[in-house]
Amino acid sequence: MNINDLQLIVDINTNNKLQQSVNQFESLLRELRKKTLPETLVGAINKMIEEINGVTSEKQLQKVIKKRQFSLIQLLEKEVKIVPKYYYRNLWMALGMSAFGIPMGVIFGLSLKNMAFVGIGLPIGMAIGIAVGNAKDKKAFDEGRQLDIVIK
Repeated sequence: MNINDLQLIVDINTNNKLQQSVNQFESLLRELRKKTLPETLVGAINKMIEEINGVTSEKQLQKVIKKRQFSLIQLLEKEVKIVPKYYYRNLWMALGMSAFGIPMGVIFGLSLKNMAFVGIGLPIGMAIGIAVGNAKDKKAFDEGRQLDIVIK
């Protein structure tokens, strides 16, 4: 089974943002066509494409493409561990800031008896998260599980 093409009803040439979203989604589909995917996953992708193809308004198309792209990337990561470039870096940057940065900032603030230092922990946590994410991205690249596309 092959991954279907986008056949949009809506004219995307009038809206620049929409055109960029559609082009990014099509690039993602092109990259996925290069990989061998299980039939169930290809069926789920085709169902998402059918939903996108059925949209009739520009505003709704923008929302549906973003939503389906996000769910497609999550599905790929969960099912076959395939991720786009910088996926883990972006994920772990946020996790590092919240899981490491805020507690470290509170510790700095309490130890220095000035809670204005809470913000110091955020860049430290962000750096830790980026380092962990980059290591995971490198591992995914080395194992051939990384798509040659950056999701914005």
